[in-house]
Amino acid sequence: METLRPWFHLKSVPGIGNHLFKRLIERFGSPQAALEAATDELLAVEGVNPRVVAALRAQGLPPQAAAEIESALRRGYRILALNDAEYPELLREIPDPPPLLYVRGALQPGERCIAVVGSRNATAYGISAARQLCAELAQLGLTVVSGMALGIDTAAHEGALGVRGRTVAVLGSGLNRIYPPENRRLSERIAASGAVVSEFALDNGPEAHHFPVRNRIISGMCGGTVVVEASRQSGSLITARLAAEQNREVFAVPGSVQSFKSMGTHTLIKQGAKLVENAQDILCELGQFLGGAAAPASPRGGAAQIEARCGLSVEEARVFRALGPYPLHIDELVRRLAIDAGKLSGILLQLELKGAAQQLPGKLFQATYDAGP
Repeated sequence: METLRPWFHLKSVPGIGNHLFKRLIERFGSPQAALEAATDELLAVEGVNPRVVAALRAQGLPPQAAAEIESALRRGYRILALNDAEYPELLREIPDPPPLLYVRGALQPGERCIAVVGSRNATAYGISAARQLCAELAQLGLTVVSGMALGIDTAAHEGALGVRGRTVAVLGSGLNRIYPPENRRLSERIAASGAVVSEFALDNGPEAHHFPVRNRIISGMCGGTVVVEASRQSGSLITARLAAEQNREVFAVPGSVQSFKSMGTHTLIKQGAKLVENAQDILCELGQFLGGAAAPASPRGGAAQIEARCGLSVEEARVFRALGPYPLHIDELVRRLAIDAGKLSGILLQLELKGAAQQLPGKLFQATYDAGP
């Protein structure tokens, strides 16, 4: 506990944000040394002015700091300081890393992380694509990092967990205030084999301005960021922009040209983001970063693999191939396949039972590309 007190002390000084905090640590080596430095030494650091020096001299250790540290330790959380060995190496390199990082679970020094983010109000196609991609990434031994929001983020975490891989959730609230509350159980699963992290105090709520701030951690921990599905106004595009500013790779999964949920990802591709269809595309771009990662033996989501895995008959395979990642009305399928509606309904039911298709409200159907174990 004692070693953390100077970190909380320096962090609380008015005028010392994350950029300046990092410069002070780089100059003096520790918060305690910065707190004890002579005025002329402090003024020599970029961003320090007489007002900051005066605030530093006047500010004491916040009275709530000791209680915060004790509460975290009592709950089994870790508080990692910027110079701790477990602090994410790539995150330490960004211009404004959080001086302190609260961790539930465990981070692994040197682990190779990929961020996967996207729309909260995702389509079934986007969720399926995210889950499949993250399962492949986890099978490569990579750690999937996301924000545990509903939609694509949730699918990303679930994809990694589904193959017993590692995943890290970065919160826009304190660890005591899991958001969204629907993902409380998911947060427990993530912490059991990976980590849930936050730079915010334990009881801080999910304030709107927290989320753009936390996005720099998601991208900063990772060698690359994948945007699976995003509208033009999506917060995921902020994460992509931050990744580019941090000199990290940006990837995007293409979607339907008719879906506004894909406009953001298509814009990223036009701007130079790497188009991603599977984990191999990421592997090709980040080979040096990923080191010895090897490609999965075979893709899980190809039509032929699903047909074989689900044991589809000839008629079922014909209907399955007519379905796509985006929903089709049963009347459109009747027209395309020139098949009796009653017979088609029976085949669609069999596809659902075998996990190869999904029925949506309004008699809409789509293929399930992450079917099977």
